[in-house]
Amino acid sequence: MHIGIIQNQPIFGAVEANLQDLESRIRLVNADFIVLPELCTTGYQFVNREEALELGESIPDGPSAQRLMQLAHEKKAWLIAGLAERDGDTAYNSALICGPEGYLGTYRKAHLFDSENDCFSPGNTPFPVFDLPGARVGVMICFDWRFPESMRTMALKGADLVAHPSNLVLPHCPEAMITRCLENRMFAVTADRVGSEERIPGQPLKFIGQSQIVDPDGTVLARASRDLPETIEFEIDPKQARQKSINTRNDLLSNRRTDLYELD
Repeated sequence: MHIGIIQNQPIFGAVEANLQDLESRIRLVNADFIVLPELCTTGYQFVNREEALELGESIPDGPSAQRLMQLAHEKKAWLIAGLAERDGDTAYNSALICGPEGYLGTYRKAHLFDSENDCFSPGNTPFPVFDLPGARVGVMICFDWRFPESMRTMALKGADLVAHPSNLVLPHCPEAMITRCLENRMFAVTADRVGSEERIPGQPLKFIGQSQIVDPDGTVLARASRDLPETIEFEIDPKQARQKSINTRNDLLSNRRTDLYELD
């Protein structure tokens, strides 16, 4: 599976300009599977729920989702992109999952970070895993990484790879994803953004870039810069993630002591 990651620098609220930039980058990618950042068409720092609803769009019927789906069809690729979703009077921080034949599903972010709680509702989609040719792919968004249960849930569902659209501001995630991959012997593809926003006075955000691919042994296969929009590509073998044994006597999943994990 040939992986592509696009690391962008969106302008807040400039959806059409952001889509044009993403489209030009997607057209240059030669990959089977492409991951875009969280909220990649709108920018990140919404000031309130009304603004999130105003800029949010239906998935898969909204114009941004339709445009990205058309690109996936033209490229004959599978694509995962973070979008602001409007569902009636509810706003979600979501990810579109689509492929050459169209829409596959939506994931809504489970663990909202900081001011997101003022703008979005917590996700109600259990961590999904999609059967793609050659790989089973799970999806989480940004701050979901901080909760080990996120990737473990997808590992237990048989995922080989986790797509991770992100807008990272905390410095720990790139290194912590090494541990997440080791814990579950899975690939992780984190697509981050760069640049900064300060739409809430006194709350400047600096995004850390460093989009990356990590393998089941915790090796960083490719990592982007901290401050430049760019595209990275890498070839992986998803079958590596199906071997959960560490040695002849230890298996990451079958050795779990579920009899001891329950809370009193």
